[in-house]
Amino acid sequence: MHKRETLKIVLITLMVLSVIVINALIFTKREPSLLDIPETEEAKKPVPDFTAYTDVKEKKAAFFNYLRPEVEKQNTYILTLRHYIQSLYRKAITDEALSDEDIARLDWLEEEYRVKSAQPLNLRLLDLLEKVDILPVELVLVQAANESAWGTSRFARQGYNFFGLWCFSKGCGFVPNRRNDGASHEVAKFESLSRATYTYMRNLNRHDAYEDLREIRSRLRANQIPISGVALAEGLMNYSERGAAYVDELQQMIRFNEEFLTE
Repeated sequence: MHKRETLKIVLITLMVLSVIVINALIFTKREPSLLDIPETEEAKKPVPDFTAYTDVKEKKAAFFNYLRPEVEKQNTYILTLRHYIQSLYRKAITDEALSDEDIARLDWLEEEYRVKSAQPLNLRLLDLLEKVDILPVELVLVQAANESAWGTSRFARQGYNFFGLWCFSKGCGFVPNRRNDGASHEVAKFESLSRATYTYMRNLNRHDAYEDLREIRSRLRANQIPISGVALAEGLMNYSERGAAYVDELQQMIRFNEEFLTE
């Protein structure tokens, strides 16, 4: 009888401890940070086999439907960052001190978007506002189609790289079959569609080669004109060695595939 009572007490004690541990885990779970890049398990699933489609319209619809949610998710994230930067700018112009958390976030944003921290605060924030902004969904989708041969390239299928992004450390991606003698770049490989899309959009938003794109977008915003893919494509002259011909092709793709690009 005594042994039975002792066992019962031990079991109850273990149950109570289990509840305490579970509650501790629940209540100490870290809240998502403003700076957390959005990634989902869905984005880590294998890329669909777009070569399986025999009907061109079905293939285009499947391709755009696969990528669109990710592009929209990343644009939503960019807008969240943009609204936060606007709140910092309002503090700056009224001489309101930034909190330690604001300063830490600002440091991250300046590094992520390559803003010179030696500038006065107002100018740094204005620079960030020019860089941290959305990219039209239709532009991202047609560029992905163009760069990945509608999702059939090995870079897209095996590394989620729909955008022809390069990397420059050995083993960072795929060695292209056609690489000039002496070249060391590789075609980047990503662990998820989320990470690939984020990196591509950040590249357009921060690289010096796409300053024209950002200036076009800023002018459109200043004049309250919708930010369109056709307009921003003009700023992608440096994305391809084909220059103007590449821009024309993207613009034609947007116009020609309008029925698939609009939900």
